[in-house]
Amino acid sequence: MPFSLIDIIALSVFFVCWVGYTAFARKKAKTTDCIARCLHQHRIHWMLEIITRDIRVSEAALLANLERNIAFFASSTMLVIAGILTLFAQVEKLESVIESLPYADLSTHLGIQLKLALMAVIFVLAFFHFTWSMRQYGFLNVMIGAAPVDLAGTNENLKRYAKQMAVVQDQAAHSYNYGLRAYYFSLAAICWFFHPLVFAGASILVVYTLYIREFQSKAVRAITVGQDLLWQERNAKE
Repeated sequence: MPFSLIDIIALSVFFVCWVGYTAFARKKAKTTDCIARCLHQHRIHWMLEIITRDIRVSEAALLANLERNIAFFASSTMLVIAGILTLFAQVEKLESVIESLPYADLSTHLGIQLKLALMAVIFVLAFFHFTWSMRQYGFLNVMIGAAPVDLAGTNENLKRYAKQMAVVQDQAAHSYNYGLRAYYFSLAAICWFFHPLVFAGASILVVYTLYIREFQSKAVRAITVGQDLLWQERNAKE
């Protein structure tokens, strides 16, 4: 067998951490203030403001900046995938490098190839998420271009339309977030080349880091306060 029992256990921990945290974060975001939940409210405010402006140059610049960030990761991911595929032809050299590391767990030739395959799958998945995010931002641009102007901001149909634009932007941001999450877990997967126990520990550390940043960070608290202030201001105007 290319993998020992501890390798299989570590790989199981990895997938449980990734899939489990994704499901946990999606469910918890519905009831708890977090980056995803609070930014969705900010996107609603943003889109509601857009329909009251007849000049939308600043919005176009902001969206272009977001798309540029995603395009950077998408193109970088392709380079990473190319690098991983190149390593398949250099397995012997990679094996010798791993053997030179102290306390490293020695893997078979097939085992190293399977570990490289896991890395390739992770980055292919990340590429799909980034490109889908870019496409959804393109859809949002079309919706903004089609949005009529309501300077008074009282048209209920346009308000509902603005909220649908916020939904599209929200989905684009989720895809971007999933792509970044794949990058985080790829760092854990790299540890598998060293030792399966380090691989399992790194997977758990990634989950802890993601949870703190998305649910407990100072940025979350600031965004939450800002969200409340915006709603108070909007309710006062209406």
